[in-house]
Amino acid sequence: MKVAVCQVNSRHDRAANLAVAHELLQRAADAGADLAVLPEYVDYLGPVDGEPKPESVDGEFAASFADTARRLNMWVVAGSFHEKGPDSAHTYNTSLVFGRDGELAASYRKIHLFDIDIPDRVSYQESRTVAPGLDVVTVDIEGVTIGMSICYDLRFPELYRRLATAGAQALLMPAAFTAHTGRDHWEVLLRARAVENQCYVIAAGQTGDHEPGRSCYGRSMVVDPWGIILAQAPDGVGIMTADLDLDRLRRIRQELPSLANRRLT
Repeated sequence: MKVAVCQVNSRHDRAANLAVAHELLQRAADAGADLAVLPEYVDYLGPVDGEPKPESVDGEFAASFADTARRLNMWVVAGSFHEKGPDSAHTYNTSLVFGRDGELAASYRKIHLFDIDIPDRVSYQESRTVAPGLDVVTVDIEGVTIGMSICYDLRFPELYRRLATAGAQALLMPAAFTAHTGRDHWEVLLRARAVENQCYVIAAGQTGDHEPGRSCYGRSMVVDPWGIILAQAPDGVGIMTADLDLDRLRRIRQELPSLANRRLT
């Protein structure tokens, strides 16, 4: 399976953001990708008071990516978007997966919300406007079991162990990792999740500046189950591709059976 990570710089212009996303999906299809992954909040990154009206999973946002998946005959992970939430004050941060036929194959609501305060660096309370999801989600993509997650989830290894024990062979990571934390933690955490769960990790990140005064790290990458980086995007908007070798995954799990050797007591 050939996968593509699409790196974007979403800002406050929703229409422009989505136009770039669809252009990158076309480039991924032209490169022969079977599966293309977009970043977190591909629809909008900007001031809270300018956020788009939240939609349902069968709204305009979903329909546009369903059409593109069908037109390109490619699996598409539409990063994440602002889904209608449980009340008027909260949305969900939701990732959607579309099959080659354009049908919605899976949806995942971000479980862990980004509530941090690093003085003079990063201050953000995602839970003020976003409600957490509850469900751990895997999706079968042409015989490959793939576990879903979003950005801040990366810091919670218990989620990925649940995905691995549910049969995941690859892990999705649409993200908008901050530049400050990304410099030291992004690659380390992605490789750790790959090694400890013996899974491929497919991580598509936002890059560059966006209002109000925030920056995303980028460096989208694909990591193999031995922790080796197969592809890594440079700074800027673009795509990178890599091949998932399932024979290699099986061999790693056989030769170093850490998942099978787990002891829970």
